[in-house]
Amino acid sequence: MATTLRTSSTELASIIQGYRLYARTEGKSPKTINIYTTALSVFENFLNQDGLPTDVTQIGVQELRRFILYLQGAKSYRKHPFTKPQPNGLSGHTINCYLRAIRAFWSWLVQEEIILSNPFAKVRVPKPPKKVIPTFSESQIQALLAVIDTRTATGFRDWVMILMLLDTGLRASELVNLRLDDVNLDDGIIKVYGKGAKERMVPIGARVQRAIWKYLQRYRPEPANPLCRTLFLTRSGEPLTVNRLETIIENYGRKAGIGGVRCSPHTFRHTFAISYLRNGGDVFSLQRILGHSSLETVRIYINLAEADVKACHRKFSPADNLELRGEKRRRS
Repeated sequence: MATTLRTSSTELASIIQGYRLYARTEGKSPKTINIYTTALSVFENFLNQDGLPTDVTQIGVQELRRFILYLQGAKSYRKHPFTKPQPNGLSGHTINCYLRAIRAFWSWLVQEEIILSNPFAKVRVPKPPKKVIPTFSESQIQALLAVIDTRTATGFRDWVMILMLLDTGLRASELVNLRLDDVNLDDGIIKVYGKGAKERMVPIGARVQRAIWKYLQRYRPEPANPLCRTLFLTRSGEPLTVNRLETIIENYGRKAGIGGVRCSPHTFRHTFAISYLRNGGDVFSLQRILGHSSLETVRIYINLAEADVKACHRKFSPADNLELRGEKRRRS
């Protein structure tokens, strides 16, 4: 059981409101705050359903462990307002995300001196399964770009956006939120505002520089709002949304007949990272370009790139491909 320093307003539902305010003042993105509060709401519902205490001073190791078991046995979309429950359970990544969010909340409780000890210190959060990173092959990228009609304003805009995703690894939100003032074509640099409103500078290649210049000169429509400075606009002059960008790429993927990989902006982010390392880029500059705060997230790309090296060695090993006297030539 957690030890308390203050006894007023320690009900979970009440403290969640204060935590949401804290997260906003710390510059957390709305998406991150939503993940935190959703996880805490799921936890609170579980406690209420099982008749367990909802006062944070009374919630301890046993309650947390029972919650982990509950998540591991829960069905996907259980009690979702719009989607029917699915026969499969929650993914390991979803469970890990929920628990990390709740663990961060409990650390905040200690930081705010609402409780003295953190029960998560005695609880092991299950690790998520290793991800299989989907990437586009070169032929798939060629096919995707080939189906875009660049003779039209909309088509050329889409071609430029996809080329930028491939060349920079930007997140979908980062791309659609780019402003004219963020693009420096002379220096080949764009200013990007990533998660947590963190600003970083991302280089762009010569081909992308030329494509953006042409888009601005010939194809960018007049904005519906004269004060709008967003780089990429719809035909009616409105800023693009993340959902619209995702739909555009998904439709081109379907038109190109691409299978075996999800056609999404995030797949381009993975493809950029792997291609960057394959082409000789270093992991530290990759971390800065992608906007990750630590190398841990980039490590998955390193492992894939190392696997590429091993596969190439197996194929082109000088010793294995050397014909030695006394050894039978392997059949081709």
